[in-house]
Amino acid sequence: MSQSPAFFTAVSRGLRGRCPHCGDGQMFRSYLKVDPACPACGVDLARYPADDGPAYFTMLIVGHLVIVPLLFIPWVRQGPPAVVIPVALVFLTAVTLSFLPWVKGAFIGHMAYLRATADRTPGHTADQA
Repeated sequence: MSQSPAFFTAVSRGLRGRCPHCGDGQMFRSYLKVDPACPACGVDLARYPADDGPAYFTMLIVGHLVIVPLLFIPWVRQGPPAVVIPVALVFLTAVTLSFLPWVKGAFIGHMAYLRATADRTPGHTADQA
């Protein structure tokens, strides 16, 4: 495709797990596995290099929107660590794993907007040496 979608269109479609180009086809074939091609429009979705970006943004979001408010709950600060730590870890794991597909979809939508495909972006500088 020669034309990239508008920024908010591509990101909102990605947030919903839809193809950033047409908005009709599913982006993921399983939990985080990107479908190689959109079933609706046929665009190559595997060419967008998401790599570690979605994981970093998910940690940033969960860290600021979940962990910081948790610290203001008296039970978390004053409770017994043998109870608070396992409960908090299970809760944070569930929140992180639920946010990750949304963030990855939005990330791929942003990559589609930028037209930053694997063949157009340079590799790591160590790869070129």
